[in-house]
Amino acid sequence: MSASKFRPVLDQMRGLDVTSARELLSLHEVGAAAIIQKLLKSAVSNAVANNEMDEEKLYVKACFADESPTIKRFRPRARGRANTRLRRGAHVTIVVDEMDENTLKTLAAQGGTEKSDRRKRVAASQARAAAAAATDAKSEATSADAGEATESSAATNEESK
Repeated sequence: MSASKFRPVLDQMRGLDVTSARELLSLHEVGAAAIIQKLLKSAVSNAVANNEMDEEKLYVKACFADESPTIKRFRPRARGRANTRLRRGAHVTIVVDEMDENTLKTLAAQGGTEKSDRRKRVAASQARAAAAAATDAKSEATSADAGEATESSAATNEESK
């Protein structure tokens, strides 16, 4: 695949954090995106395994596609002629690095990365659900006690008549 097919996708993901870049690549329909997605996964795995970096702090520092040597092939045509077919390739490079503290603080002020943002939303939702369940259980217990008291007072009133 030629470098010109990789470049538009790489331009969009340059500078993004890894989770955003993965989401961007999963939404692309061009064939280059699938190859770049594998390369990004490999780059992240290498950074975590070899350099002991934190995956949540990684971002795409640089990415580019250079042309590889072109392979020339010939296609036979009519009347003894031949057309040249150029098989173009590319060398794709993706560099990931950890974000510095200032960038992390800026992201936190803006709401953080999408993954951590979702984590916060889920935790808040679970806390609200637990609080609502506790309130419902408490109100049911008090309403059940109040209902028994009302029934017993009604029975007492009927007996006294």
